[in-house]
Order: sequence, then structure tokens, then C-alpha cells
Amino acid sequence: MLSIVSLLQSNNTVNLAFVGDAMQHAPQITAARQADGTYDYSQCFQHLVDDINWADLAVVNLECPLGGKPYTGYPCFSAPDSYARQLRDVGFDLFLTANNHCLDRRDKGLVRTCQTLDSLGIPHIGTYRDQKERDRTIPLIVNVKGMKITFLDYTYGTNGIPIQGDVIVDFIDQQRIANDIATARERGAHAICVNLHWGIEYQLKPVAEQRTLAEFLVAQGVDLIIGGHPHVVEPMEVRYSKEYDKNVLLVYSMGNFISNQSDIDTRGGAMVKVSLRMENGHAVIVEPRYKLFFVQKPRSNGENYVLIPESRPDLLRADSKGEFDRFMSRTHNLVTSNNKGVPCEQ
Repeated sequence: MLSIVSLLQSNNTVNLAFVGDAMQHAPQITAARQADGTYDYSQCFQHLVDDINWADLAVVNLECPLGGKPYTGYPCFSAPDSYARQLRDVGFDLFLTANNHCLDRRDKGLVRTCQTLDSLGIPHIGTYRDQKERDRTIPLIVNVKGMKITFLDYTYGTNGIPIQGDVIVDFIDQQRIANDIATARERGAHAICVNLHWGIEYQLKPVAEQRTLAEFLVAQGVDLIIGGHPHVVEPMEVRYSKEYDKNVLLVYSMGNFISNQSDIDTRGGAMVKVSLRMENGHAVIVEPRYKLFFVQKPRSNGENYVLIPESRPDLLRADSKGEFDRFMSRTHNLVTSNNKGVPCEQ
């Protein structure tokens, strides 16, 4: 597991992995509930552990507050603490919390989420108990193998739920983002990753607002732009920045990580893998790629939601094969025709 303390190792290549929206709908909570009242998510992520642990640093969007009981799904989420614990235990190092559901349990739920993640030893960005906490945290600069990588996280909104007290949500604001990027650069960041909760749900291609913001971020000199929220996979590309003479990885949406959504395009998502290598004092993007996985829903008592990698159809129940094949085919057709420089991992 990552700590914010420097991870000193011998080589100069850092491997990063990103996944999309980690949801907790009511049927997921029910499936995880045990006879003794605890919640067990150990079945859910077991087949992706090797991919997650390939990364020196793995990032997940926690799209549900840890707001305490009663645990609830859509439209106002609150997930058991054990859900976050399991995500940590399978290898996720950094949780993103700036999303449209972060205020589902209002300020109190946001504060409890931060407190719980802290108690579990999980670094997190995007929401904060107050301005002082944000000032201490942002820009988050993680030193991995001697490479200083900044992570930032912003959301388009909170479903109209207002902040009532001192809590801070990092909303998408170009001036705020520019200031955070500038501060990160002043503090010696070799690479800057901006994570965004943006776009329109269920749209298979980015809308104009996403494209405009991406152009702004490229012009700011960031290295990675990683998006979520639409709940479907959108195209990815390597964009060349002439001003900074470098490539930028742009991922509009990775789709769902895990959810109970039913539309075929929401039935899985993409893990994005990329390496960063130090060359002449600068971080360079190496071998960006994606890997698809499918969410197999439970069909009987005792089963849970299970993520099935594309490479492991042997793990599917027979009744899931048709949905698996449709999701993979539709998603590959989308990304194959629109991706630029981001191939599927073989």
C-alpha cells in the first residue's frame, strides 16, 4: 500500500492505474450483508487484484459517502465503511471524493467520509472538512520512486445539494484549477494529474464542455486528465502539447467500476494503465492502455457482485455471457473507432 511518504525504489518508471465510479446501489448493499449484520465485499474485486497491484499507485473514485447508517443506495447514497476498507485492501492507494453524490448525506456525511478514510489510512482528495484541511492537503504531491506526482480532483456539482457549513467541495473552476496547478509546479511536481467528475451521464462521447476544459488543461501543462461520471466508457487519447513539447493522456470517462446499473453500456468499465518515466528531469508518458471488465450481478442468495476481466470469460455464469459479450463488443467498437494512441491491453 502507498503512503504519502516517499516510496524509494531503484528504477525511474512509475506505474499508475485508474478506475471509474465505485457505486453502492441498494442491491449491492443487500448482497454484501452477512447474517451477523456485517458487510463483506471480498468477492467483488478478487479477479482484478493483480491488475490493481501492478500499479505503484492505484486510484478509484469513491462515488458514495460513508455517511453511516441507515445504508442507502440511489438517489442519496451511504455505504458501509467496510466497502472502503475492501477497496483499500485490494490495493487502491488514493480515493477521489469530489463527485455529484459527495453531499448526499449533507455536510455531516462529507465530514464522516473524511474521518473514516483517515481512520482507515486512506489518502483522499476532492472534499475537505474545512478550508484549513484543504490548504494542508492541496496540492497533493506523492513521491513515488523519486518522482513527484500531483493529484487534483474536481466535480461539476453536487446534484443541487448546497454546502451548509464549513466543508469544502472542489468544484470545477478554471481559476481554482490553474492556481492549484501553479502551486504544484512551484513545489517541484514532475507530473500533474487532474481528475474530473464531468460530462453528461450515459453519453458515449464527450460533450463540448468536456472538450473545452480538456483544451484548457492541456494549455496549463498537465500530464494526465482522467475523467468520470458518465457511467459509460468514453474515448481516450494521447494529446500532444506543442507549448510544453510533451504528450498528455486524456481519458474522458472510464465508466463504472462497480454498480447495479442495467443499461448494457453501464455494465462495466475500463481500467486505464499508464507508466511515467523520468527523462532529462521531466516525466514522460509511456504505454497508456486500457483493460475492460464486466460487472456480473448475483442471481442467488450468497452471491455478490463480481468484476470479470475481459480475458477471463471462464469465470462467467452461463446466464451472464450474453450481457458480457454485448458490453465488450459495444465498448470496443466505441473506443476502437475513437481512441487515439490508447490501445487495449492484450
